Amino acid sequence: MSKPLIRFAALATTALFLAGCQTAAEVRANDENKCRAYGFRPNTDAFAECLQRIDLDRRADFRAARMDPFLWNQPTVIYVHGRRH
Repeated sequence: MSKPLIRFAALATTALFLAGCQTAAEVRANDENKCRAYGFRPNTDAFAECLQRIDLDRRADFRAARMDPFLWNQPTVIYVHGRRH
């Protein structure tokens, strides 16, 4: 693989990784906008509960993804080319 191609692949991977990142403030703003879209008014108990449920759902999704057996129980296959026994 050529050096420019490796650099491009590394740069593209880094850009994709950073594009998926959000700061805590951005996540909070998105959650607040979602609760407003549902019809909840800021500074009410219902609005706070909406934010809490969104956060709990996010954490549950993270735990489920982390414990997904499909991701962890896959066999590892190693191919070695050019060797003869």
